[in-house]
Amino acid sequence: MPEHSDKGFVLITGASGGFGLEFSRQLEVRGYKLLLHGRDRSRLHLTLNAMRHPEHHRLIVADLNAKSGLTDLLAGIEDVSLTGLVNNAGFGIWGSFEQTGIVPQIDVIKTDFKAPVALGHALLPSLLKNNGFMINVSSLAGESPLPYMSIYAAAKAGLTYWSEALRIELAGRIRVVTLVPGPSPTGFRDVSGMPTGVGSFFRTPIPVIIRACMTTLDHGGGYCVPGWRHRLLHTLQKITPANWALRVMGKQLRP
Repeated sequence: MPEHSDKGFVLITGASGGFGLEFSRQLEVRGYKLLLHGRDRSRLHLTLNAMRHPEHHRLIVADLNAKSGLTDLLAGIEDVSLTGLVNNAGFGIWGSFEQTGIVPQIDVIKTDFKAPVALGHALLPSLLKNNGFMINVSSLAGESPLPYMSIYAAAKAGLTYWSEALRIELAGRIRVVTLVPGPSPTGFRDVSGMPTGVGSFFRTPIPVIIRACMTTLDHGGGYCVPGWRHRLLHTLQKITPANWALRVMGKQLRP
């Protein structure tokens, strides 16, 4: 990044690792100042220390599932006029709906769908003023029902539909990217408990995914399925009969 480059501020939620860390790297190189959000300050410091110019960026610690989480996050950036918003924070839980507690399942909806919508609405005036952009990190899991990860798939389906509708509503005013990756080495499986073997062939390196997202952003926004392996998986999802796909995924993911 040029020493005095300043293309404005970008808020990245879930910046503690995975996609968030790579978004931070690639957006910093483009000359943006970063507002790095996460729940764990020590992990956020690891991201900050990985930046070329950590002095240009700011940490925002807030738990999006807490009652005051969104309020705390917005209070931490109230003095900033945003150019970009990356709704990246998210997680899933593997297991049957019946046997999984309702609180963590509702938390998936809060983090993966409610928070992006709330942040998008609150920060849209700033993004519009600065002719900025919004990136919403969804998932191929939201392209069809997913047994034993039903709430995660439902939340991501909602995020995709909202993001794509917003992209049309705001066309020519801000750029909106709906990023729809498949299996990726982000640590998602460790958090969710999902079996490690499922979908391993389709795993795509994180830098490839984020570069594809940046290319879509440069082209004015759009729906982005990154990398040939994820595009192949997306094609298979579209051409496979729904009932057969449900049975296959139910067998693959059954605890």
